[in-house]
Amino acid sequence: MIQKYEPRRGDHLLVIGFGPVAVRLVDELLPAVASGDLRLTVVGAESRVGYNRVLVGEYGVGRLDEDGLALLDLEDWTSRGVEVLTGTEVTWLDRSARQAHVVDTVTRTPATLDYDLVVLAVGARPNLPVLRGINPDPGAAALLPPGVTVLRTPEDAADLREAVARRGRVVVLGGGVLGVEVALAAHEEGCPVTVVHHRPWLLTRSTDAIAGAMLNGVLARHGVEVVTDAVAKEVLRDATGAFRALRLADGRTVEGDVLVLSCGVTPRTRIAEGAGLRVARGIVVDHELEADPEARVFALGDCAEVLCDDPSCPVCPARVGRGPMGLVGPGWRQAEWLARRLLAALRNDPGPLEPLVEEDVDSIRLKARRLDFGAGGLLAGEPWQPQPAGQGVALWVDGARGKLVKSVVRDGVVVGWISLGMPRAGAELALLHASGRPAPVDLSVLLRLDGADGGEEELTPASTVCRCAGVAAGTISEAISGGCSTVEEVRTTTRAGSGCGGCRGSVEKLLRELVPQAG
Repeated sequence: MIQKYEPRRGDHLLVIGFGPVAVRLVDELLPAVASGDLRLTVVGAESRVGYNRVLVGEYGVGRLDEDGLALLDLEDWTSRGVEVLTGTEVTWLDRSARQAHVVDTVTRTPATLDYDLVVLAVGARPNLPVLRGINPDPGAAALLPPGVTVLRTPEDAADLREAVARRGRVVVLGGGVLGVEVALAAHEEGCPVTVVHHRPWLLTRSTDAIAGAMLNGVLARHGVEVVTDAVAKEVLRDATGAFRALRLADGRTVEGDVLVLSCGVTPRTRIAEGAGLRVARGIVVDHELEADPEARVFALGDCAEVLCDDPSCPVCPARVGRGPMGLVGPGWRQAEWLARRLLAALRNDPGPLEPLVEEDVDSIRLKARRLDFGAGGLLAGEPWQPQPAGQGVALWVDGARGKLVKSVVRDGVVVGWISLGMPRAGAELALLHASGRPAPVDLSVLLRLDGADGGEEELTPASTVCRCAGVAAGTISEAISGGCSTVEEVRTTTRAGSGCGGCRGSVEKLLRELVPQAG
């Protein structure tokens, strides 16, 4: 049996990848770096330091500037001893020699980096569809024609940002969460928008046929053109080579000034495969995020697939084939847990370490100003269909107003839910689903939360405002009382709003209520 390595003082930790999850890991380890207990090097292929990739779409429609994407204070990091290598690509990992082979992305100058421990936080790459007029090779994403973008970096967002600034026509290929959010945001900024999707309804993986049809209709009423059951075939370009239209299989063309490709992502596994590590849909790790038997290589975030070999495990058998979670919140919690583990080892702390909380996050909530939609869990089945013993389905629809609430309850617990245009009922269902608390016997009481007499949603100090970072309203209130007066200052102090950005409205509400008092 291979003995696991125990981190020791002075070890060199190499973090490969410079996204939000890597930034969180380094932030948590800064005290150990500053004290000399740990040497730490971060390697990123991009020329810029880590930023919030989740908000690139918001940047693309002009709602944020580059400062709004910032996640770290580079001067603070380097002053504490963190070595940062940007514009550096890891070509392969030599586990036997404990060396990472790297190359400068501009000069192509090779080098090697020794390590004692390595963390793979390399994220995921955008999928490129097979369309005549573009190269579907993932490595060609940076070579897409002018006006065609995948929205993974600020550079990717340049074409969208320019088009939105002049209220140009936006075409989005792919009706998943990111695609719908970008479409709504661009439309809210005054652009004509068309969403092209290959399935009968948008958010196909996150909702059912009835709610999907309702969502299609609500977007159409908002002014977003929705083209479903459509197969895209070709990118048409103008005389300069820039995008001008998307040709569909039935001969129709969808004209536009910019095309956003939102066709999902694939976890980056190349380095792990080259190092002989196990991969499935992502880099396979156990419940302690270990990717190798020696416990010298870890993986976390979008690239990591928690999948152990224990057949008696109550969690992993159901995960087979599902891949990484792909959400920033769970990735951050993985980073925080791994930092606690490493710090405990460096300090020779014999105390028990709380196990990593197993998250099975399957809930989504659209970030949109004029449309509220959320869903999660088991959605199959309708009220009129036979259900398994102990399971029931409740459905309420107001087609005239574009509102819907669906709940699936099994043995008194919410196991699935959808809400459209009913924010307070949706929030309560999401909370019941996540907590496993008993559902009301009469689920119609939830509908009253969004009624005229429901009142405004009240945030208590214990209310979770930022689900990505796990920040409560009380923590934000304390920061405001301590002098924070803007969303950006609250984000820097508490991390609220540093993830998907969906909590910005709640943070702004607390600022409106408390800034005069704090002043």
